Amino acid sequence: MLRAALLALICLCPGVARAQALGAPLAAIKAGTLPTATPLPAGPSNAARDADATLVVFNEADEESRLLAQFYAQKRNIPTEQVVGLHCSLAEEITRNEYEVTIAEPLRALFTKNSWWKLDPLENPAGPVLWNRIRFVALMRGIPLKIAPAPGYPGDKPVAGDLIRAHNEAAVDSELAVLGLRLRVISGALSNPYFTGLTSIHTAGFPNLMLVARLDGPTPAIVRRMIVDSIATEEAGLHGFAYMDARATADPRLTEGDRWLYAATEDLRKNGIPVILDNGPAMFPDGSPMRSVALYFGWYSEQLAGPFARPGFRLLPGSIAVHIHSFSGVTVRDDHRNWVGPLLAEGAAATLGNVYEPYLELTPHLDIFENRLRLGFTFAESAYMSQRVVSWMTTCVGDPLYRPFSAGHLLKRTKANAEWDAYHDGALAWFNNPKAGLAQLREAARRMNSGIIWEGLALLQMGDKDHKAAAASLAEALNAFTNVDDQMQVAIHEVIELRQAGREFDADALAKKMVAAHRTSPATAVLKQLAPAVFPQ
Repeated sequence: MLRAALLALICLCPGVARAQALGAPLAAIKAGTLPTATPLPAGPSNAARDADATLVVFNEADEESRLLAQFYAQKRNIPTEQVVGLHCSLAEEITRNEYEVTIAEPLRALFTKNSWWKLDPLENPAGPVLWNRIRFVALMRGIPLKIAPAPGYPGDKPVAGDLIRAHNEAAVDSELAVLGLRLRVISGALSNPYFTGLTSIHTAGFPNLMLVARLDGPTPAIVRRMIVDSIATEEAGLHGFAYMDARATADPRLTEGDRWLYAATEDLRKNGIPVILDNGPAMFPDGSPMRSVALYFGWYSEQLAGPFARPGFRLLPGSIAVHIHSFSGVTVRDDHRNWVGPLLAEGAAATLGNVYEPYLELTPHLDIFENRLRLGFTFAESAYMSQRVVSWMTTCVGDPLYRPFSAGHLLKRTKANAEWDAYHDGALAWFNNPKAGLAQLREAARRMNSGIIWEGLALLQMGDKDHKAAAASLAEALNAFTNVDDQMQVAIHEVIELRQAGREFDADALAKKMVAAHRTSPATAVLKQLAPAVFPQ
């Protein structure tokens, strides 16, 4: 199980050589104080710069891997000379020797041969990389996922009993991020100088660091869909609900994870994205409708659970979904094990996972990850900005160049996304001037007969604990929606808010009415739990 990070881990240096190799100490950030800068502009110049700085790596032993690499490079206009094949294992887990001989050393040779980087003289065994043209690396399905523990590795200096320095297993992605360092001490983690960054990797000034992500998943078809969905979503923007599944834990060793989710919730709310927060010890209930999912962040189950385990459950195209668990990414090619593979099979375009035990504090900080995505950074930039360390256990699965949010998509208003855009504008007004924002949201909801806007308004009112107003908005949403899943989700909200407002009779009556009207809906189980007086267990 994922063991809570001790406070000592915040400033832990896993060996002087390892900790100083990237030239920066571990940094800290206070949850809830996320930047609110203007989203980055998106356009051809940005895309061209990213493509020119991307290396695509496939497995020569897997024809599908080659085809996926060519497909991705063509879609992203990546130079053909930056699409390279390696002769390596087809297994997800490889030995440290296999990693060095079949992946790391061949890539180092290609970087030098093609003048993609400039290194310090070889007599300096720790590097560093003086200059690096490659800022992003996309590993295609077929490239191994993780490096097994290597006891007795020549030159290593593990520390027995140390939570971090006793371990030299790692994710291939995270190890390749520091390819140029050429270190023999492989136990422990390296501090990440890009942690909490707020500038593009092109201008960040860290040539030792590359942002490595993988386009991988249970099937080649899923990987192709991830690529297509990412590019299509960039055109129109990512619209939908954000679902945050906190635990309300009182365990001081675990509260950090909840703080990330609370901070992400507040950041999204204040920036026009409607958020549904489950703040109980359990996950979203099995019968929860959980529809129009654009973002999902939650914890803590080893295997796919809750609504995700329901047959036919789907996430929106372009969605990003992450579930915190020690072994969420122990495999990415099985659509029934853990979380990464199943989330991708259910439609996610990108996710993060752990290939071995990472410890909570050294997993991606989801508040930073969400914030940087929202500010318009790429998936890879956002993922690495959220990690305290590299050369560790995280795998980033998705198109490294994917930008789900940017200034560009806010200007591309379409009829299909009109309700989401109107909610976004009204929510921003709400936080600037609540009275004016309330009027704007109500006017738009009535004019468009929009359940989405009424529900979004109710979520804002719920966040302010205005239960009476929230119940009224939810009643409007229930009348506006025609889809059963939408209606049942709103009914669940409304029953809760009616109880909070002291209207027990009305809450029970609504639950009874909705269960009777939609007996075959999985959400009836949730409503029955919320109305035990009407539906005794």
